Amino acid sequence: MKIGAHISSSGGYMAMARTALSIGANVFQFFTRNPRGGAAKELDMADVAEFNRFAAANGIGPILAHAPYTLNAAAEKPRVREFAAETMLDDLERLEHTPGAMYNFHPGSHVGQGAEAGIWLVCALLDKMLCRPWKTTVLLETMAGKGSEIGRNFAELKAIIDATDLSRSRPDQLGVCLDTCHVWDGGYDIVGDLDGVLDEFDRVIGLKYLKAIHINDSKNPLAAHKDRHEQIGKGFIGLEAFGRIVNNPRLKDLPFYLETPCDLDGYKAEIALLKGLAKC
Repeated sequence: MKIGAHISSSGGYMAMARTALSIGANVFQFFTRNPRGGAAKELDMADVAEFNRFAAANGIGPILAHAPYTLNAAAEKPRVREFAAETMLDDLERLEHTPGAMYNFHPGSHVGQGAEAGIWLVCALLDKMLCRPWKTTVLLETMAGKGSEIGRNFAELKAIIDATDLSRSRPDQLGVCLDTCHVWDGGYDIVGDLDGVLDEFDRVIGLKYLKAIHINDSKNPLAAHKDRHEQIGKGFIGLEAFGRIVNNPRLKDLPFYLETPCDLDGYKAEIALLKGLAKC
């Protein structure tokens, strides 16, 4: 089972790798920079090289880099979109040094322009950023549907994928990260009809695009559109549903990344819990 958690990147790659192993993880997620934006810390190339050797020797990966929340490719203001382009380009250039990584970002918010306009802007950014063959797969995250978020349903993500040139020229470089809390809050009943939700994902987007899972419980009931993560088994999704999720034949071989409100000890306990469920 490929499972891990979101880990602080402040100490560099080797520190993240050692932390991952200490909590029983063989994958991990990290922010490429402060989640509220700003410049990224300069890469220590010796640290990166040591990490690449260590990860290969210890079976760690794929790692998942998460873009800052302030990256809004669908923004109305040009300067906000310019920041998104500058940030994504910098992140992808840095990730070239860790082949096999994935890069996850929130599609953004259209801020009153309408979903169609927002989708067009996201596609414009992707076509600009992905015009060269990066070593990193870029993932669109499923969203809960707060406010004017884009990606609130499978159809909106499919619209982005279909309108992006990369989906035709290099489809393996573009994918989707399914967040269990987000899709639940967005109205997809993964508790009562997981297979039905996956059938719909396959029909609308295509399961070949599903590359990763953010595995989180939710503080909210189905279709609340609020996006508040909860610890595994303590929210409205519940432990039994997570047992079905980690054992589902269409999901079980994907990497799972925890983003629950936990410290490292909490993540260690959740990883052990989910591994136990996967053995059922």
